[in-house]
Amino acid sequence: MSDERHPPGPPDPHGSDAVEPTEAGAPDPGRHARTPGVPQEEAWGRRFVRELTGGTALLTVLSVLLALLLGAVLIAVSDPRVQDAGVYFFSRPGDALSAAWESVSNAYSAMFRGSIIDFSEYSIGRALRPLGETFTNATPLIAAGLSVALAFRTGLFNIGAEGQIIVGAILAAYVGFTWDLPIAFHLLLGVLAGMLGGAIWGGIAGFVKAKTGAHEVITTIMLNYVARFLILYLLTTSLFQRPGASNPISPPIVESAQLPRLLGSSSRLHLGFILVLLAAVFVWWLLSRSTVGFQFRAVGANPHAARTAGMSVERSYTNVMLIAGALAGLAGVAQVLGTERVLTTGISSGFGFDAITVALLGRASPWGTVAAGTLFGALRAGGVTMQAGTGTPIDIVLVVQSLVVLFIAAPPLVRSIFRIRVAEVRSPIGELSKGWKT
Repeated sequence: MSDERHPPGPPDPHGSDAVEPTEAGAPDPGRHARTPGVPQEEAWGRRFVRELTGGTALLTVLSVLLALLLGAVLIAVSDPRVQDAGVYFFSRPGDALSAAWESVSNAYSAMFRGSIIDFSEYSIGRALRPLGETFTNATPLIAAGLSVALAFRTGLFNIGAEGQIIVGAILAAYVGFTWDLPIAFHLLLGVLAGMLGGAIWGGIAGFVKAKTGAHEVITTIMLNYVARFLILYLLTTSLFQRPGASNPISPPIVESAQLPRLLGSSSRLHLGFILVLLAAVFVWWLLSRSTVGFQFRAVGANPHAARTAGMSVERSYTNVMLIAGALAGLAGVAQVLGTERVLTTGISSGFGFDAITVALLGRASPWGTVAAGTLFGALRAGGVTMQAGTGTPIDIVLVVQSLVVLFIAAPPLVRSIFRIRVAEVRSPIGELSKGWKT
């Protein structure tokens, strides 16, 4: 018998978008293609989100390992000493292998010294300075990654974190260098202004998606361009450009609005790192402990079933983009009030686009995003030392990041390389679907 607590006239579970495991325990790859009334691109998008959130930690670790291994190959082949030894490889292969090992080990060891700990320093504080630099680089990556990951969970692709970071930084900087207020109040107001700016910019895309159905990928990309040209314009006006400066740069942030340093003047690590960790706690609570978060996940898994269950899909789209935009705005706050302490055209530093990679690597989970953001922060910090110490092109770091995206976005490839069996991908809508079956 059907459960009377659920609405009458439920949809046929075989005609819905719910992922039903096959006899082998794997999701049916053709389920969405056979769903009537659902655009194929939308169905494939939801399948990607389910695959992303249903992946295991093992796949993530193996993806990073594969990327580092391929990066090692690139480091070796780009080293002139390895190239010289490779000329006579078949007569003396040991020379080429030895040169390749030395090149890779020196490069990755320099990256470790620049991102985790430098054992050559004479004090603990100086030895741990690279770790502080890693966390500094990770701060905006984590905040923006949480923004992208939260949108993923609702079935949306927030490609606009870059623009949301910029707008958040603009408002935070304006409050930071134009107003003179008490320390705690000034800082709090600057943080809230930045998050509000990001929320407005993200909310525009969510509202347009809810009211017109316009795809969020297109709207957020266009909003990125608007934000980019907006900051270029503002930094040429008397309101934002520093007096007497010919380059586009704002006045310095007033000290009362700056995020305080956590380790003193010897490190750039600031209070923003603690704020993004608190943001990760909030996102975890929102998704796993709140009714609103359950609605977000349900809409992301199957908006048609969620609507039948009485949820407002349109309101969920708007609300999640408001929250996602606020999180990306927090990344802008961390940059302008904590790290740079001045507004420039490069304030976002591409963090909004790297955040997509971070969310993918973190499997769209809050704590996975924190770990992924820290890893990418280490790559950024260590890449500089690797280039300076060994001459290895810093572009290798970008290649490693790109390879991580490739392997994360192609789980079957990783499974086939390591011969991992496919596990069942569970849908967050399962709790709703159970009530419809008789």
